[in-house]
Amino acid sequence: MTRRPSPQTLAVLSALAADPTRWRYGYELGQQVDLRAGSLYPILMRLCDRGLLEHIWEPDAPPGRPPRHLYRLTPDGLSFTAETTAAVAEPGSRTRRPGRVREAW
Repeated sequence: MTRRPSPQTLAVLSALAADPTRWRYGYELGQQVDLRAGSLYPILMRLCDRGLLEHIWEPDAPPGRPPRHLYRLTPDGLSFTAETTAAVAEPGSRTRRPGRVREAW
């Protein structure tokens, strides 16, 4: 059985799906979805490991600052996001309340 993504994971996916061709910084995503780094980066790593996100190093980091990772949805990630958010929006679907991130997903 595949577990449904947490509300935090769905928030990250939805934020990325709003503009799927745009590369996003983790810090920027964290601010948008109100997640701290300790919750956000494990989510991003899991999504990358599952092929739902792609990531690259920032190509032209300003002098004196290390390059950052950039993230965006893969085509599979965009499809997964559409399917998952549609399933959550269905009447009678069970959603977990936001709270402490406890993901096995």
